[in-house]
Amino acid sequence: MKNLIICGILICLFSSCLEKIDPHALTNTKWELTELPGITLPGTSKASLNFAEGLKFGGKSFCNSYGGQAELVDNKITLKNVFGTKMFCQDTDEAERAYLNALGQTNHGKMVDGKLHLLNGEKTLLVFTKTN
Repeated sequence: MKNLIICGILICLFSSCLEKIDPHALTNTKWELTELPGITLPGTSKASLNFAEGLKFGGKSFCNSYGGQAELVDNKITLKNVFGTKMFCQDTDEAERAYLNALGQTNHGKMVDGKLHLLNGEKTLLVFTKTN
């Protein structure tokens, strides 16, 4: 019983560190990719995610530009209708494909310590740091 109480307290403490995503807080923000688990980020270019009015989003996927529409319901975020340019950049191709694939798999998000985490279920797909 004592262990259950301790576990309950720990869960409450850790969950209080998580910030829910507010659609108004995302509007007109710019983010830079800092983690793409399983992939080494290219040193020559960066990926970005920028949110505009109405949760329209866009940015740079290392080489190409992309955009789409985000939907946020009950702290579950999905990125829909992702479109982009189709230039081939050999140095960033692997990271770009992984990045765009991860965007398409996103179904949940959270903010932790000012960082935006995009997830599929509980699996972290992408981590961004705010740039503005």
